[in-house]
Order: sequence, then C-alpha cells, then structure tokens
Amino acid sequence: MTDEHSYTVQIADASHIKYIPDIFSAIYEASKVKGNSIVMRDPEYLAVKMREGKAVIALCENEFAGFCYIESWQRDNFIANSGLIVKPEYRRMGLAKKIKKLIFEICRTKFPSACIFSITKSPAVKKMNLALGFKEVKYTELTTDPKFWKGCETCPHYPELLENEMKACQCMGMLFKP
Repeated sequence: MTDEHSYTVQIADASHIKYIPDIFSAIYEASKVKGNSIVMRDPEYLAVKMREGKAVIALCENEFAGFCYIESWQRDNFIANSGLIVKPEYRRMGLAKKIKKLIFEICRTKFPSACIFSITKSPAVKKMNLALGFKEVKYTELTTDPKFWKGCETCPHYPELLENEMKACQCMGMLFKP
C-alpha cells in the first residue's frame, strides 16, 4: 500500500487527458459492483471537464489514483460534483476526502452563489457531504434540468427513477445552499 504522502490531488487540466482511459476503466469497473450507482460518461466529456478546470485528479507517482468533476445546471444555479472515483488500491487513505474537499472548494470559488448537490448511495460520500455542510433533501429540491436526469440513464436503477417520476430512487439527494 502506498503511503499518504506519495500522492497529489490537483485541479485537472489538458495535460491530464492522457489518464482518461484509466479513469474510464475505473468508473466502468466500479459500475459493475452490485449496489454502485455510478454514471458512465463519454471520454471526450471528461476531457472537456479537464480543459475547463472543472475536474480534480489524484495521482500517485504519475499513476492515476482518483478523480471527480463538476457540472453546472440551470444557468449555473445548481452545481453537481460527480463521478467521484478512487481506484481500489488507493482507498482507505483519505484520498476521496481530499478530492471531495478540493472539488467543493472549486465549486464555491467558481460558482459562489450556486447550490451544490450530490446524489449518492455511498455511505462514505454521504459522510463527506455532511462534513462539508450538505443536507439530505428530496429530489424535488435538486435541479429540474432534464439534461442532468438524462445522465442517470446508464444507472441500473434508472427504471425506478422513471417509475417515480424523477422524484425518488436508490440514491440520496444532498444539497449545500450557500
């Protein structure tokens, strides 16, 4: 196991695009684990996030270790931190917390008056969100932008979301209001 001091967590940029195959692979592998509700994104979508400075990457001696990105909705009134992933060999080192903290700081800097939201099934993500000041909310308090909810189509629980008219599903809605 790698020690805590041998990795960096930073804002991703165009120089990190070379890590997209590793990021995509990690997201895909996580999506296959029963109980996960991680959304698959197109590799070019992730590249755009990096070019825009709307992503965070964790590296361990130039090897991909973790990732997260930002998306904005409803004229930047709602911001989501999405796709938080840490490769299994780098878990239980506090890396996800550091990624989540930096992505949250970027959201607050770039979009100071926006509500930041998250939908998750992960108890660890819920705990991190609560520590940052998020509250559990109903889906009706989140963005109403259909493009956001279209992203849920790759989730295995999407039929349940449709059945509940986009108002409830397996994931928990969480919101930070500035």
